[in-house]
Formats: sequence, C-alpha cells, structure tokens
Amino acid sequence: MMDALLHFDHELFLKIHRGLSNGFFDWLMPLMRNRYFWTPLYLFIVVFCIKEYKKKGFYIIGMILLTFAIGDMFSSRLIKPFVARIRPCNDPALVHDIIHRVPCGSGYSFPSAHATNHFAIAVFLIVLFYERWKPVLPLGLAWAFIISFAQIYVGVHYPIDTLAGAILGTTVGLLTAFTYKKFIQHRI
Repeated sequence: MMDALLHFDHELFLKIHRGLSNGFFDWLMPLMRNRYFWTPLYLFIVVFCIKEYKKKGFYIIGMILLTFAIGDMFSSRLIKPFVARIRPCNDPALVHDIIHRVPCGSGYSFPSAHATNHFAIAVFLIVLFYERWKPVLPLGLAWAFIISFAQIYVGVHYPIDTLAGAILGTTVGLLTAFTYKKFIQHRI
C-alpha cells in the first residue's frame, strides 16, 4: 500500500513538474513561492488589522505570528527531521527528470513548511474575517493553494508533502483561531 502511494506521488509530481512545464509557469511559480513577492500582502494585512481593529488588531497580528510559528515548528522542527524524506530535487532516482527552477535546499521534504504556514495563516484569517468579508474564503484558500502548488512545480516538494502541509496548516489555523475567539477576542 505504501509503495503504491509513493509511486502515485512520484508520478503526480512528474506530471506537474515536467508535464505542466511552460515558459509562463517557469516565470510565475518561482515568484509565487517567494516570500518577498508577498510582502505587499503581508503589509496590507498588518495595516488593515491596525486600521480596522485598533488595539484588537495588534492581538490579531500577534496571533498570525503565533500561527506561523506553531506551523513552522511542527513542520520544520518536529516532523521533517523525524520523517527525513528527501526532496525530489535531491532524489538520485529523479536526477534526470528534475528541471532546476530554484535552488533545491538541503532540508527535508515532508511536510511542506510553505504549505503548512500559508494554510495556517489563511485558515486563521478565514475563520476571523469570514462573517464580515465572505471573499476571504476563496482568496485565502487560493493564495495558500498556489503557493503549495508552486512548491511542486519548481521541484522542491512532492504532492503528498504539500497535502500534508495543507492539512497540518489547516489544523493549526483552526486551533489558533479558536483560541483567539474563545480566550482573547472578547477580553480586549
């Protein structure tokens, strides 16, 4: 069963990484996974929270940072070293199949910290703002998905890595949003 799942994961990786290869994606996908590309969005979130929510906005920003920290700790510090899955771009079995679009990195692959962190933040923001601003749901999920998809396209993660990161991130985002709503939001 596990061998079949890993085989499927490798095949799906190659369908995305090589099969969808085109000049536009070669330009776009490295940008989508670059943290500096998203700086205007992060700045907008900070300004929006402070402008719209005043003192409460600082708590929201603090919770976003805590959400990121928890997601990153679980994915990068706890799970990755334990599982120790080699990144596809470092896998000797794929050496002739990899298109080097970004530097590979020396860390492990499972789960994707990019997917974990961005799904965690997206879900946290969705839970907090959905009642007031419904478009946060599709926009937040699309944002986290495109970053996760880009990780596969550029060759640094397998699809299962990003799926596991999305599940872990969603869980972290739900837990921190619940914590904020239950213990912080009404006390400010």
